[in-house]
Amino acid sequence: MATRQPEHFHLSRFETPIGTALLVTDGEGVLRALDWSDYEARLHRLLRRHYGDVSLEPAPAPNDITRALTGYFFGDLGQLKKIKWRTNGTAFQRKVWTALRTIPAGKTSSYGIMAARLNIPNAARAVGLANGANPVGVVVPCHRLIGADGSLTGYGGGLERKRWLLAHEGAAFKRA
Repeated sequence: MATRQPEHFHLSRFETPIGTALLVTDGEGVLRALDWSDYEARLHRLLRRHYGDVSLEPAPAPNDITRALTGYFFGDLGQLKKIKWRTNGTAFQRKVWTALRTIPAGKTSSYGIMAARLNIPNAARAVGLANGANPVGVVVPCHRLIGADGSLTGYGGGLERKRWLLAHEGAAFKRA
């Protein structure tokens, strides 16, 4: 039985108004993960969960990714759509992550509404779990899912970042 070679990815750090983002890209320049430096241990866990053994080499992120992120953080919210991303995950997780990309900047949805949109109306918790396992935060906008009552619910990067991202995008949510 052949031993599987580890996936080789590149890791770069990118300064944003809400902290240092960790960008993981592959040899084709496709974004595989985006997380925050204060959650670096979680990033490594997610990478192992999605890809098994991973080799991360420090390298600058591709210019198209950093340009798009810079544009987004400076207010051109549509720039996120320009970022190519790819990730492993279950078929259900990928379905949820793809659906998240359809929530426009400045809008939010709830876990229950997202489950109904996916034709599985009783799967709000499963949507929440898939949302929480999203390795490409911000670009796959898991921050746009909020509670049914408009309140902020968990966010892997912390509720302060979620609050900032939603306010930056002009989304309505309960601020308490």
